Amino acid sequence: MQLKAQSLKFKTDMQLPSHINHSLRSKAISAGGLPLSMIPSFRLIEDELEQVKRLIDEQLAEAREPVGRLLRNVNICSGKMIRPGLVLLSYRVVLDGPCANGLSTKSAENAEKRPKLSKSSTFVDSAVSDNQHDSHYDAICVAAIVELIHNATLLHDDVIDGGQKRRGLPTVNNLCGNESAVLLGDFLLSKAFKICAKLDPEITNIVAGTAVRVCEGELGQIAQRQNWQLSESEYINIITEKSASLFSSCCLLGGLLAGASESQIRSLAEFGLNAGIAFQITDDLLDIIGDESKTGKTLGSDIDKNKLTLAVIHLLRAVDEEEKSAVINSYLLNPVRDSVTRDNVIQKGGISKGLNHEACLERDARCGKESLAEILERFGSFKYAYGRVQEFVTKALNALTDLQESEAREAVIETAKFIGERAI
Repeated sequence: MQLKAQSLKFKTDMQLPSHINHSLRSKAISAGGLPLSMIPSFRLIEDELEQVKRLIDEQLAEAREPVGRLLRNVNICSGKMIRPGLVLLSYRVVLDGPCANGLSTKSAENAEKRPKLSKSSTFVDSAVSDNQHDSHYDAICVAAIVELIHNATLLHDDVIDGGQKRRGLPTVNNLCGNESAVLLGDFLLSKAFKICAKLDPEITNIVAGTAVRVCEGELGQIAQRQNWQLSESEYINIITEKSASLFSSCCLLGGLLAGASESQIRSLAEFGLNAGIAFQITDDLLDIIGDESKTGKTLGSDIDKNKLTLAVIHLLRAVDEEEKSAVINSYLLNPVRDSVTRDNVIQKGGISKGLNHEACLERDARCGKESLAEILERFGSFKYAYGRVQEFVTKALNALTDLQESEAREAVIETAKFIGERAI
């Protein structure tokens, strides 16, 4: 599969392709979508992140109808872009240090197969070697790949969880149905594979292996639904595979492309793994205590789908057997949503108050979520989960000791602290 140099060449004056819906992006930002600047540490790599967005936009602009129409309902690159950001920051950390060697010999041999970046679109100047120009281009490609993979998983997640809102807008499955959402996710994956085709086999093998781990983690979580005996270590193993493995690979790949030493690569991979675990624990906390108007997405899906997360695991461990049974039957098995029928809504007077059946369901489900949150707060489950987040953030920061101090290293540290503060 050949990638055309012209189609992948970055242009500083490039117009956004026709599939981008500007009004939808504006609405998403105002309704909870997040601009790049919301992660302060990403100021250092804003230019590179813009190049990632351009590459993704160019790839998606090739889509024919009806795919193009579906893409207008997806806010790709309107999220935090934390995964591509980690690729680029890790690249910069090594490049700014004394041990950066640029591309490996093997990668350099393959450089001729790749289209070159224009000098105006890269942060390195004309005095930098061609190898570093090529490694920078590869870093942009890898950052685009992980963002496409991430967005594909979001489309699939919304189908699995029945999500109705994502980044402040209706989800594709909400607007166009599950079949379209699943296939659009597959389309994004195919675009990621297309970009992979021109990269070094060592890089593509890491990307492919990580994708396998993410899928295995997701399948593992589904297999543990309603397993009220799920231990904390089993939960950590699940989120390590489904989420943290991608964070780890992002950091590893960024370092590898910049010519990092083996010890630096290990440090970056360990940083990403622990930061990724912290990120997923906070994400799971936000699913319970978050505000949909701020997160921009449907919350409460973990409880609705009987997926145990750390705060709930702690609660079930903290209460006695009788209380445990009550918590499971009253809050985790979703009796409110399952047992409320049109008849008992009428008996409760819901219709007479002008509430339809769906509104009553939503109201009762919200009350159930709030009651569960109160119990989790009372038994210290939120505090415990947040404490574990801080432990993993500390582990991530301790992994950076092998990396020389630099502006990029400080940005990586700031990113980890941002992750740890998301659920406050």
